[in-house]
Amino acid sequence: MNPKVDAYISKLDKWRKEMETLRAIALDAPLTEELKWGVPCYTVDGANVVIIHGFKHYCALLFVKGALMKDPKGLLVQQTENVQSARQIRFASLQEIVKLKTTLKAYLRQAIEVEQAGLKVQRKTTADFEVAEEFQSRLDKQPGLKKAFEALTPGRQRAYLLHFSSAKQSKTREARIDTCTPLILDGKGLNDK
Repeated sequence: MNPKVDAYISKLDKWRKEMETLRAIALDAPLTEELKWGVPCYTVDGANVVIIHGFKHYCALLFVKGALMKDPKGLLVQQTENVQSARQIRFASLQEIVKLKTTLKAYLRQAIEVEQAGLKVQRKTTADFEVAEEFQSRLDKQPGLKKAFEALTPGRQRAYLLHFSSAKQSKTREARIDTCTPLILDGKGLNDK
């Protein structure tokens, strides 16, 4: 048991009992408990396997390579269409967790096996992401912007491409591109300060 996780759980108002129960289940597996990204994270041989986190309407076990796991009970949820690897099992009550305790232990064993086998999720490349017409036009007209965009890490490039293409209206896409152009030129990602 990691004292940082003790401190995290002790401060919770919402989902405390649920997280304590999920923690006990995770600690029953041969995993190392850490606090990463401000939440309990369980690793094997230094690799992240599962995270426990809470949201407004549910708490969840997030399997880092859940896309590679078998899901005989149909419990694994893809958070959004853009999440490529991770999958969650969501809980709205302590009773749901208790009812699924045996199943959760089996899913944890499977997640550990996936990690120890060295399996990798086949991720989309940046080239697989849609480039908004407005952004492509801007790249074509501004070689400096194109060069700066190509110098960004693939993750930063994908974040911008998703941000631009997710806007429904052209004027919104243009406004987003206008706002983000200085960041791109400075070599920063969408969420960099």
